[in-house]
Amino acid sequence: MSKILSRLTLALFFLLPLCLNAAAAENGLAIDPLTCLECHSDVVSAEDFAASVHGRNACTSCHTDITDLDAHMIGEQMPGPPQCVRCHKKETAEHYASVHMLNDITCAACHHDIHSHNYWQGDKRIAVAKCTECHADAYEIYHESVHGQAVAAGNMDSAACFDCHNLHQIQEVGDPTDFATREFHTRVCLDCHADREMMARNNVTTVAVSTYMDSYHGKSYRLGYPELVAGCADCHTSHAVFQHNDPRASTNPANLVQTCGACHPGATPLFTKFYAHGDYSDRENYPILYWTFVSMTTLLVSVFAVFWVHTLLWMFRGFVENREKRAALIRGEAHHHIPDAYKIYRRFNRLHIFLHLLVIISFLGLSLTGLPLKFASQPWAKILMDFFGGAHNAGLIHRACAVITFVYFGAAVVMSYNFLFVRKDIPGNPIQRLFGPDSLFPNLRDINDIAGMFRWFLFLGPKPTFERWTYWEKFDFLAVFWGMIAIGGSGLMLWFPEFFGGFLPGWAFNVATIIHSDEALLATGFIFTVHFFNTHGRPEKFPMDFVIFNGEMNKEEFIEERGDQWKRYEELGITEQFVKPKPSGVLYDFILKTFGFIAVITGLGLVVLMIYAFMHGGLH
Repeated sequence: MSKILSRLTLALFFLLPLCLNAAAAENGLAIDPLTCLECHSDVVSAEDFAASVHGRNACTSCHTDITDLDAHMIGEQMPGPPQCVRCHKKETAEHYASVHMLNDITCAACHHDIHSHNYWQGDKRIAVAKCTECHADAYEIYHESVHGQAVAAGNMDSAACFDCHNLHQIQEVGDPTDFATREFHTRVCLDCHADREMMARNNVTTVAVSTYMDSYHGKSYRLGYPELVAGCADCHTSHAVFQHNDPRASTNPANLVQTCGACHPGATPLFTKFYAHGDYSDRENYPILYWTFVSMTTLLVSVFAVFWVHTLLWMFRGFVENREKRAALIRGEAHHHIPDAYKIYRRFNRLHIFLHLLVIISFLGLSLTGLPLKFASQPWAKILMDFFGGAHNAGLIHRACAVITFVYFGAAVVMSYNFLFVRKDIPGNPIQRLFGPDSLFPNLRDINDIAGMFRWFLFLGPKPTFERWTYWEKFDFLAVFWGMIAIGGSGLMLWFPEFFGGFLPGWAFNVATIIHSDEALLATGFIFTVHFFNTHGRPEKFPMDFVIFNGEMNKEEFIEERGDQWKRYEELGITEQFVKPKPSGVLYDFILKTFGFIAVITGLGLVVLMIYAFMHGGLH
């Protein structure tokens, strides 16, 4: 009776397709599955096969090499491996390139229940059970983890084996230091944890992704160099992912020294105080980072607001003044007559010129290699980083330029000491020298000069005459000292984290990252906009003031721009000490002017890229 019911059940499943293929069957191109099951009932029962996903197919749909039943019955036609590719082309193509295929693990190795196989309907527990048949060691770790426990409880959002390793296109993990493996360690985690909808319905925050992407590790990953930095799995492991308060978790405070030490040898308990996912916008949980960010943002906005307004006012007033001078010349009115107007005087010596060249080279190098990291999400950042040959080479260039920066800063300190305490040609004691007319330190005169310039901007008075140094030049000089404390100090911390982590708490590196990043943005934005205008872009100097490259200025320019300095030198009778007998050579001027124009164009190009990045959310 049971045999009859089995045949009736199976017949119902096969009736329609067999009727449609009756003609083909009569020609020997198909064999009735009922016939096959009469002999192969030990392989699968009629009920199981009928209920399986393949139940509506004929046996010869897979065993295509059986075309003659009589030949098969006498052993002349025996079935070879089933041809899964005939129906499952995508899956077969993926499997063909997988590590399973390379190790002769065929479809049937996983789908060994092929005759009674049922559709898994997205139940990850079924897939995990399949993987477990071979990968029991990994399962022992995984099933205890937060992911494994959630899947076992029926949460189909939680990560199962195939979420990371794929179902069929399973790649070899490979060398733990190569690009593919390093990229894999982070990409598969982001697939889920960057999905806002999935995380929201599981009450999991996405701050881990956003803060990782804001970090040096995440930015290097985003730029295409994951092999140089830590990925998600390096800190959280691949399978043994537990809540951080679980003693088994790699991120548990008791285990952090070992976890961090894998990449940072010599890591200390202080070092592990680093906020791996510290959010500077979270005032409640990360107040130090929040107020550091607020302070730096306030500094940036304040400096740019003041100096950009100053620049715009000067730009317009200088433009009007140039038109007034031109109109006077057309009327035949000379501005004023200066005897020997084009006699050349020395403003800067060779050491000054050399140090300024070091400033230009180091600053451009730092900007070109640092800004791609700052704006890592931008397409131009990846292009720039690839131009340098990768993040590693860019890092070497960045550090080399940092060394040059320390060199010229050291020279500035030595020169300042020499100016205050050693030189015999400058009158007065150190205090008098510090606040004197030859000093780059601000004094009361600068307040009058600033007020005078704004009166001139607003057409309320004449343009001030300046001493040796203007207030904006003094600001540039003092910015070097502030910059070395902020950018240089934080940069050294980030360059040698293991050393500084020996006596500073780890969160100091979070603070250093914010300061280094924002102060660098302030420096590049200021130099390439305000400083470039004050030096080269103002109407009376456009397109370039070449004095810093050859140290020369003619008498007319000297009196026009540094009238009070000229008067002082005349009263002291020392003007002739600064006369240059002949101008710099043609080849020298050509090379240095070319270099200067390249530097200015490069800086302005970076300004355009920064503006583009801000307009397209480049800081996120």
